[in-house]
Amino acid sequence: MTHSPAKPRRARGIVAVRADASDPAALVGQIKSAFEQFKAENDKAIADIRKGLGDVVQAEKVDRINAELSNLQKALDEVNAKLVAASLGGPGRSEDPSRAEHAQAFNAWFRKGTEAGLRDLEIKAKLTTQSDPDGGYVVPAEMETTIDRVLGTVSAMRGVATVRTVGAPSYRKLFNQGGTTSGWVGEEEKRDTTGTPKLSGLDFEVMELFSQPGTTQTSLDDAVMDIASWLADEVAIEFAEEEGAAFITGNGVKKPRGILAYGAVANSSYAWGKIGFTPTGVAAALTDASHNGADALIDLYYSLKAGYRAGASWLMADAVMGAVRKLKDGQGNYLWAPPAGAAEIPTILNKPVRTDDNMDPVAAGKFPIAFADFRRAYLIVDRQGIRVLRDPFSSKPNVLFYTTKRVGGGVQNFEAIKLLKVAA
Repeated sequence: MTHSPAKPRRARGIVAVRADASDPAALVGQIKSAFEQFKAENDKAIADIRKGLGDVVQAEKVDRINAELSNLQKALDEVNAKLVAASLGGPGRSEDPSRAEHAQAFNAWFRKGTEAGLRDLEIKAKLTTQSDPDGGYVVPAEMETTIDRVLGTVSAMRGVATVRTVGAPSYRKLFNQGGTTSGWVGEEEKRDTTGTPKLSGLDFEVMELFSQPGTTQTSLDDAVMDIASWLADEVAIEFAEEEGAAFITGNGVKKPRGILAYGAVANSSYAWGKIGFTPTGVAAALTDASHNGADALIDLYYSLKAGYRAGASWLMADAVMGAVRKLKDGQGNYLWAPPAGAAEIPTILNKPVRTDDNMDPVAAGKFPIAFADFRRAYLIVDRQGIRVLRDPFSSKPNVLFYTTKRVGGGVQNFEAIKLLKVAA
């Protein structure tokens, strides 16, 4: 018997996301409750299909609960991000009088365009390693901290990778390809010369990212306006979205090189400079049929060396997380588990899982899931100083602020990351 598509309605007993959802403990409780409902309804759907009784209404109910779980998790992530930002306090207050003087002068320039020796103060406060009269001024340290804090709560990769601040246009990372040789000897036996380490280098160039928010001069004249927070709110989301996409898919040309832009090879053919992958076992899907989806994730888990698994986590798009949430192992246990506490995140095979919609979807030949010790695998390089160029002429009566940030990124340890490929 077939059913016509039912009009979407909330499944009975499903916990809705509250409009004022601000209590992380309550959200964790909602997630756990919804996940129990999800498991029960999904198990029923599977049992019905096996009996030849599957219907659209039951499938829609499972999908609604699954979507509700995703919404609850997003709400929890947002609350936790705000709590982390609050724990860091407001903009930093430097004890260095030079920096305080620079911040005061920058504020006057930002509002009125009065330079008041700002270039000299910038150098005196050690905020820049070069003087570029046409490149704008470096923002005060506390303002840069505010922007970086917003970036850290929006960009998934920035939250898990190693982030290093440099004062040069590039950063060179040395690694040992061969290592030294060694051996066992007796107390008085001759010691032969051991091999010399084979050191190679990876260069991480910093690229320029820009945003150009604008406001009215009247707003700038308002002494109550917090220009540090305003600029952070205006540019940080733009910066985070652009660099976040580059950290995943960037080709390395005028932008960072993302984890999906490197050559990927089967783990059996792994070599330095490539990223190893595990196939799903099905040409164009990640399914629970014959447990191939669960088996693929378990294989991916163990493809990473034990030394890296200790600090490893999963990364995938939100829609892929919804598919993985349905997977069970051979004993009928779900691989996905809800967060254990208010400050925690969900896990797969007891390892944290984060979402980034820049990751591939589940489709033939795509790489929808990464499993890595990201702090050891990926390096983000920030050039010291965020610059702002004030432009009161191009859009009168508005004042534009051409804001630039220089950032680079790429894989620094190819052994510390593995990918899942949708392939037979």
